Amino acid sequence: MAQPAFVPDPEPPREPSFDVLGDFDEPWTAQLALDLLPETNGPKVEVLSGSVIVTPHAGYDHQTIELDLAYLLKQAARRAKLWLYHEVNVVSGDDLYIPDIVVLRSPGGGHVSMPISEAVLLGEIVSKGNRRKDVIDRPRQYAAAGVPFFLRADFRNRVPALALHELSDGEYRPVAAAAAGTTFVMKEPFEFTIDPADLLDEADDGAR
Repeated sequence: MAQPAFVPDPEPPREPSFDVLGDFDEPWTAQLALDLLPETNGPKVEVLSGSVIVTPHAGYDHQTIELDLAYLLKQAARRAKLWLYHEVNVVSGDDLYIPDIVVLRSPGGGHVSMPISEAVLLGEIVSKGNRRKDVIDRPRQYAAAGVPFFLRADFRNRVPALALHELSDGEYRPVAAAAAGTTFVMKEPFEFTIDPADLLDEADDGAR
């Protein structure tokens, strides 16, 4: 009687791991990164022009502004039937971005990533180590992808400032700006008003 052919047990599926960064020698794409790299609450892992870009968290001022600004903007966005998130995956062709602020036309619930075509506004908080990226590179990339609005928050010398730009003829043009001690007034893509000074944590006069 013929013996049944031996069939080896299938290998268990490979768990996503950052170890693959040292083994992979082909250009990276957004989809490859989403498939092969693990989810992380640590550094940002983005893909740009075929390369994986890993960025550690910025300092406390950056994180404070990002969280507070996202919280306040989210309430205003929802009144306009838009959905706001911070540090989520946005796919543009083969590139994978993780903007500090993301405002979408439709909810991202249940999704790992969203296409950049769903973005109404993308925002970046400028950090010292990534000033060129946040001030020059990302606005160009987002404009090329057709994102209608770009919001930039800056805190050089610990003086918070906000600037909103609108896409016009393929480039962003400033439409609203204010620094700490004055009022930032945004009309589009939804109404929002704030004194940028409210975005930084400062000790109370009586705090030790």
